Amino acid sequence: MDVFLMIRRHKTTIFTDAKESTTVYELKRIVEGILKRVPEEQRLFKDDQLLEDSKTLGDCGFTNQTARPQAPATVGLAFRINDDVFEQLRIDPFSSPPELPDVMKPQDSGSTANEQAVQ
Repeated sequence: MDVFLMIRRHKTTIFTDAKESTTVYELKRIVEGILKRVPEEQRLFKDDQLLEDSKTLGDCGFTNQTARPQAPATVGLAFRINDDVFEQLRIDPFSSPPELPDVMKPQDSGSTANEQAVQ
């Protein structure tokens, strides 16, 4: 079955899908195709736990029940800084949208704009 993933690093977010039988290494190859960083320079995490290259996504707990299109599972991504050091996993929170202008806020006059237009 398909699993839907949101791969996040700093302010970068990648949405992708894969099979439960896809290995973590194969997922790194997908990231390589997008970000041009070889799998050996990547670490993938689930809930701050490092994912092993040889395990399948299903083995790591990503199933069609936990990684759905409308609610993709989050995978953390960290890159190698130099020969033997990887950066700390960091996922920046999404920004909040600005407050709606007053003209776009719903009116509390007892009836909606559609009801007023019909009368």
